[in-house]
Amino acid sequence: MEYATLGRSGLRVSTAGLGTMNFGAPGGCDETEATRIVDAFLEAGGNVIDTADAYTGGESERIVGRAVRGRRDEVVLATKAFLPQGPGPNDHGLSRAHLTRALENSLRRLGTDHIDLYQCHHWDDSTPIEETMATLDGFVRSGKVRYIGCSNFTAAQIVEAQWAAQRVGGTPFVSLQPEYSLVARGIEAEILPVSQRYGLGTLVWSPLGGGVLSGRYRSGETPGADTRLGRLMASPIPAARTWAEGFLTERNLAIAAHVADAAAKLGVAPAAVALAWVRSRPEVTSVIVGPRTLDQLRANLAGLDLVLPPDVAAHLDEISR
Repeated sequence: MEYATLGRSGLRVSTAGLGTMNFGAPGGCDETEATRIVDAFLEAGGNVIDTADAYTGGESERIVGRAVRGRRDEVVLATKAFLPQGPGPNDHGLSRAHLTRALENSLRRLGTDHIDLYQCHHWDDSTPIEETMATLDGFVRSGKVRYIGCSNFTAAQIVEAQWAAQRVGGTPFVSLQPEYSLVARGIEAEILPVSQRYGLGTLVWSPLGGGVLSGRYRSGETPGADTRLGRLMASPIPAARTWAEGFLTERNLAIAAHVADAAAKLGVAPAAVALAWVRSRPEVTSVIVGPRTLDQLRANLAGLDLVLPPDVAAHLDEISR
């Protein structure tokens, strides 16, 4: 396992991160399998474990907290806040009222006295960014949070947040958690350059494009019922079906076919090629994988160790541009 400095900070993070959205989730993994995944990840030298208060109603945080008990100092524990935690008007967002409650609840569920990386899950249009950054700075000064970051922010929102931190004399963000893969490269235009300019490392999520780059989906074929996108397509929740359909476009499936061809020539799995491409990007600090099983974790870590031949990397770069 390799390590890199996270943005403009002194924090060293593993270049592979463990995402835990599947922990305790329907169609995900139970606590026994989740604990096996955490054990194997730490044994492989990984240290970044990423969760959020919204994942499975807080159950992901509880499982992670129990899994790292007794070895807390080995882990860079990251969680996020913003999404609704109840029906009240102050039960979501980035206000001082909500974030203060959200932090205390996350600390309790995780069974720890501090969080290494506390992240704003989304931008909040209804709260002045100065209030958010001053609140986060207070968490750092209290010792309950070590570093702060953001997720899913636009380039303009990153700039606003960093300027606001400077205005209030507070702590700036050191990280961004954006979506990034061969089928989702929009952050290259503005977000990645701005992140570098303003001192943010990148912990990228969905490196397999929602699973479409895993080799399990083909143009003209209905996703299998045992696949992630197949389950989402069969969901009674319209937003879940829309999300899945957004990945299963002809463009994305064409890119996935190129990935599968490259994998066949190299004698590896398509997912390994997709992960290796993301890992090779110089702007990426750490790649977050979200396995449901121990076997998936092992396969993902092997993919992140793969070095693509220059001609293969260049071809994938071109066809997915």
